[in-house]
Amino acid sequence: MMTPEKPASVLSILLIFLRLGLTSFGGPVAHIGYFREEFVNRRKWLSDQSYADLVALCQFLPGPASSQVGLALGMFQGGFRGALAAWCGFTLPSAIALILVAYGATQPDGLISAGVVQGLKLIAVAVVAHAVWGMAQNLCRGRIEIAIMLAAACAMLVMPTVWLQPALILLAALVGWLLLERKADAEDAHLPVKVSLVAGKRLLLIFAALLVLLPLLTALLPSAGLTLFDLFYRIGSLVFGGGHVVLPLLQAETVPTGMISDDLFLAGYGAAQAVPGPLFTFAAYLGTAMNTLPGWLGGLIALVAIFTPSFLLVAGVLPFWEQLRRRTGVRAALAGVNAAVVGLLLAALYNPIWTGTLHAPVHFALVLLAFAALQIWKLPVWLLVLLYALGGWLA
Repeated sequence: MMTPEKPASVLSILLIFLRLGLTSFGGPVAHIGYFREEFVNRRKWLSDQSYADLVALCQFLPGPASSQVGLALGMFQGGFRGALAAWCGFTLPSAIALILVAYGATQPDGLISAGVVQGLKLIAVAVVAHAVWGMAQNLCRGRIEIAIMLAAACAMLVMPTVWLQPALILLAALVGWLLLERKADAEDAHLPVKVSLVAGKRLLLIFAALLVLLPLLTALLPSAGLTLFDLFYRIGSLVFGGGHVVLPLLQAETVPTGMISDDLFLAGYGAAQAVPGPLFTFAAYLGTAMNTLPGWLGGLIALVAIFTPSFLLVAGVLPFWEQLRRRTGVRAALAGVNAAVVGLLLAALYNPIWTGTLHAPVHFALVLLAFAALQIWKLPVWLLVLLYALGGWLA
């Protein structure tokens, strides 16, 4: 079994994810790489196969995929309290920073120096490359899996559209189901889901009920807090692709309606690029800057609202997913999906991560050194983050 004999305590889950929340720069693709390094390679909480299956599931769900992976990892170890601890640790550092930016306590352009940001982006390239290399070795061993991986990567590079990603995953599932060998599930591929099927059904019902009832309650009982919660809950429920995909929807829902000016929106977006953790914490900035509620209260409501659908969906779907994924036909389909996910990560490694970070030969040299430090010398990611941040600041 890949999971530890004794599950991690809620406090240890909080501290682990707090460190990741303070050091995980680079966006959702990089977060998946950071999580794999921490929980698959280092802590052995689950196998590469199980981790890939979990990532594949979160790619299907609306909301922030990397945050949903983190929620599930916390839930595997500590149940609902573990999921809450993982969310708090990974999310609150960037949320607090963005609330401070909204207050005007810190200027967005000066939140982190440009040299530090560049150093952190270089580490993100190495982390993603290391994750793609390791996952490809474990999940793309046959000719068909390699073909699926390359096809997904090439398609995403040539036509980088939002709808293409779920389409490629569905197509890869079909190809895997038709062409790949149907093997029984391995023992170490177990996901330690701590939610029953009955509880999963109730959570999914709550998710759907809130999506339908919140607009009705807002119309019947108008209040600033309820309106704010409804707005961000709806966005968190309906946006697929996560990360940067949520920004156009947030802009369309807040700027034209006069809730926030375009200048304030763009200032917050700039700050969100310079802090670690999930980009969905941009909601905390917006909720504070809108001034519909006094002080940080609006930011807290917006933050909780945009992540609540992820809690309900992940906890509600996981018990069904764990049963479904153990069937041999589904395993074959998942093998195709996992190969496609590696291809999507490979495409994202090039664009936007590689193209947006490597602008000089010295950048490539530094990425090579960081990759070797991870792959060969097995240095911890947090140490490399500190070294490269310090080097960027000195430079």
